[in-house]
Amino acid sequence: MQDLEIYVRDLEPARLTAWLEINFDQLLVPLTPFGNKPGLYKGEGRYGDGLVRITVYGEAFGKRFSSVLLEGEDLPWNTDLDCARSAWRALDTEIRCSQGEWQEGDPVEEEKWWRLDDRGEKLVVWN
Repeated sequence: MQDLEIYVRDLEPARLTAWLEINFDQLLVPLTPFGNKPGLYKGEGRYGDGLVRITVYGEAFGKRFSSVLLEGEDLPWNTDLDCARSAWRALDTEIRCSQGEWQEGDPVEEEKWWRLDDRGEKLVVWN
């Protein structure tokens, strides 16, 4: 199972849905509020022969960023950065993603993230 995660600043659900519809073969279950946790949405898409689980966590990093997690056997992108680049072009807002080197338990104080915005792509410390 492959998983990709990006963080979207000031997420607009309609634009996110449009981006998902363009990149998946089919959006089977549109993003729907899940459980009683505000800002948690789940959906499901099809890409190739497999299903893709889509989870959105609102206010994942402060109040401005939402986490978009995609999980499936096959995804339209190979890396978080590839996914972030596609999202940035479509959503026209700042996108962040891990540079891929962080492991559970590693200190996060100096961890670098890719930031994609109208200034370009740059590795930055989150705060």
